[in-house]
Amino acid sequence: MRKLFTVLALICFSSSVWAEEFIIEDIRVEGLQRISAGTVFNYLPVKIGDELTDNDVQGIIRSLFKSKYFNDVQVESDAGVLVIRVSERPAISSIEFVGNKDIDGDELTKSLRQIGFAEGQVFEQAMLERVELELQRQYFSRGKYGVDIQSEVTPLSRNRVGVRINMTEGAVATIGEINIVGNASYDDDELLDAIESSTGGWLSFITKDNQYSRQRLSADLETIRSFYLDRGYVDFTVESTQVTISDDKKQIFVTINISEGERYKINDVRLAGNLIAPKEELFELVTIRNNAVFSRKAINDSSENLTDRLGNDGYAFANVNAVPDINRETREVNLTFFVDPGRRAYVRRINISGNSKTRDEVIRQEMRQQESAWINTQKVEQGRERVSRLGYFEDVNVETLPVTGTSDQVDLNYDVTETASGSISAGIGFSQSDGIIFNANLTQRNFLGSGKHIRFGFNNSDFNTTYSFGYTNPFATIDGISQGFNTFYREIDAREANLANYSTKTLGGDINFGVPISENNRISLALGYEQTELDLSDFNTIQRYEDFIAREGDKFNAFPVTVGWTSDSRDNALLPTRGMEQRITFEVAVPGGDLQYYKLRYNNNWYRPISDDLTFALRTDLGYADGYGSTSELPFFENFYAGGIRSVRGFRANTLGIREDDQPLGGNLLVTGGAEIIFPVPFMRKSLRSFRLSTFFDVGNVYDQDQSFDAGLLRYSTGVSAIWISPFGAMSFSIAAPLNAESGDEKEVFQFQLGSTF
Repeated sequence: MRKLFTVLALICFSSSVWAEEFIIEDIRVEGLQRISAGTVFNYLPVKIGDELTDNDVQGIIRSLFKSKYFNDVQVESDAGVLVIRVSERPAISSIEFVGNKDIDGDELTKSLRQIGFAEGQVFEQAMLERVELELQRQYFSRGKYGVDIQSEVTPLSRNRVGVRINMTEGAVATIGEINIVGNASYDDDELLDAIESSTGGWLSFITKDNQYSRQRLSADLETIRSFYLDRGYVDFTVESTQVTISDDKKQIFVTINISEGERYKINDVRLAGNLIAPKEELFELVTIRNNAVFSRKAINDSSENLTDRLGNDGYAFANVNAVPDINRETREVNLTFFVDPGRRAYVRRINISGNSKTRDEVIRQEMRQQESAWINTQKVEQGRERVSRLGYFEDVNVETLPVTGTSDQVDLNYDVTETASGSISAGIGFSQSDGIIFNANLTQRNFLGSGKHIRFGFNNSDFNTTYSFGYTNPFATIDGISQGFNTFYREIDAREANLANYSTKTLGGDINFGVPISENNRISLALGYEQTELDLSDFNTIQRYEDFIAREGDKFNAFPVTVGWTSDSRDNALLPTRGMEQRITFEVAVPGGDLQYYKLRYNNNWYRPISDDLTFALRTDLGYADGYGSTSELPFFENFYAGGIRSVRGFRANTLGIREDDQPLGGNLLVTGGAEIIFPVPFMRKSLRSFRLSTFFDVGNVYDQDQSFDAGLLRYSTGVSAIWISPFGAMSFSIAAPLNAESGDEKEVFQFQLGSTF
């Protein structure tokens, strides 16, 4: 007897009843095209020899539908043979995307493959509908609310289908209006200036600030909340937000309903808990005072200051909670900082990662926090800053992690990102008269990862031929005393350097030492020897050069001794944002040589952040030199010069100061300086650590021995500059406009220096 059971949908098989039980003698599967019989057998809950019951039939149907390979399943019995007839679902032969401009087709294909919708997979209508909804969500997140997605499924031979997804993206919906309701103390313009979203401006095509984003709106709501809480509005709330879209789906309208509440002041500030440190000392770290306007930012800063102070005594996980007691009748707040220092912890281990080239010992010798000692968060940060100042790393981070299974131990994990420490640096200048001038130097500031400095210079420009070699060991002793030496041979044609009609040949060298005298201060000493041969051009027209040679000769031996002091508290040696670097050097050619002279120079670079993205910088470079003893005046080839990308930008290098026969002479008094506002690249979602821009104001000049300082002779310039610590080395560019150039001054608007690294 043949019994036929047909199941068209899964909801129907539960009511099916098997009229007669029998022993399965064989199993036959009919209707297969792509799926193998073995695959079907793997899904069956029965096998040959089993007794088939009504429940087994339902289990067969359920299992095969669950495999998602089949549209229809029929179960029959034929003289002891279990017959299963199936209708396979089609396979996806191809997927085609049409009209997608914002979303790359390859990325779409990759994403759909991860959810099982790909060529060769079984086609499911429900899955296609999920794909359409996900695509719609993706376009909504890009502000294209008018997107239209239509799918076409085309049957093909051998039970296959082709899927074509047509996308009409439409235009990006922009914010038509942002309304803030409930603000009485601050007008709409002030609040709208504080948030990122806007109705657009002339740069919106770059910033995209007029495109609606749910995440951006959430961030803007928190910004408004912080705005009010930092100005005393303790009860401020965002009551609701409404976002509506125009009928054509091209504009978004946002309404933010707020309740400002009343403004509160601080009545009393207290410290409570286990204070550890003297109470008076801790109070000095609290930045919010009695009668001040309530400010969440000031409270958070105070909590952070207290936490840092406790961390200096070994309490790395101190917890400081600010608890306000609000009196709404008087609109006053009593603020209590509850201090819980936790357990004191010591450092078990200092781990270093990311240093593929630099040896661990080079980094460890900069650490101020020691292993097996109580943790001091200030010393931990000092170590991070000292490693940053080495100039070997683009980024240095430190993380404090508790040791599992202990309550009083931590590990410090320093993670560094190395930058190229070896470089072939190039200086390139351009002018209408001389074209391009090139010079190069080879430097390895971290030789073989040892921290030792190796320098080899070769310069073969039109005006300067130099061969030099130098070596410095910054840690010749465990106390940080440095030792090194330099040797050089240099030929200079001053005429090609924008100077005058003379040339020099100099052979020399020195040995040098550096001694740390405090955390950020060093003194140095260099003992040198120089042999100089001077040659005046036949075209020389400057009488003072002739007089000097007549008086002193044209070959000189000199023994320069240089004493220096350096102070460096910058947070980074390459692109600092805070701190100061100062340097004083005093070079004197001592008796025993043919020339006696001295040169005193002071350099200062000061950086201070004025916001999260802006840094204010000041630069000063002062110098004074003169002859003494048997040398009546400073040798003219030791003069200072000004102008150029490292001096007063906008003026050609080495051309400022007094001139004779239209040739710059330099001087024995140098005064230059400048101010800059440093900022990241605008309109970028993620700032580049290695690239930044600045606007600058430069000032300076050099004064001859017969001149005294005259502020009226200073030259000024302003402009924009860029510096990039690229994989090819440091690159700097400037565009400057001289503000008070005089007749005879040589201007150079665009200046740059390039480099490459290895």
